[in-house]
Amino acid sequence: MNSGGRIEREYGLGRKRTDLLIVWPYQAGVQRVVLELKLLRDSLEKTLQEGLPQTWSYMDQCGSDEGHLIIFDRTAGKPWTEKIFRREESYQGREIIVWGM
Repeated sequence: MNSGGRIEREYGLGRKRTDLLIVWPYQAGVQRVVLELKLLRDSLEKTLQEGLPQTWSYMDQCGSDEGHLIIFDRTAGKPWTEKIFRREESYQGREIIVWGM
């Protein structure tokens, strides 16, 4: 990454791991962005029930104010217009951006 930022893959947080942690230094300090990747299993609601608390926990453990839950839908024959979305969810008072792909 340019200007001293870094991406840490499968960053260990306690006994669980987040998929990607982006650490970006800037004039006012350090920005930490959690990216949690999930495959859509059974339903979007079930995947959100698992993914939101997990993303929130990672954000809390590494001191991040920014978290993204990225859900990959591998349903055969489903059009991309139904797979791709962006929405904001609130969990435990923190905003998590959810991306469908």
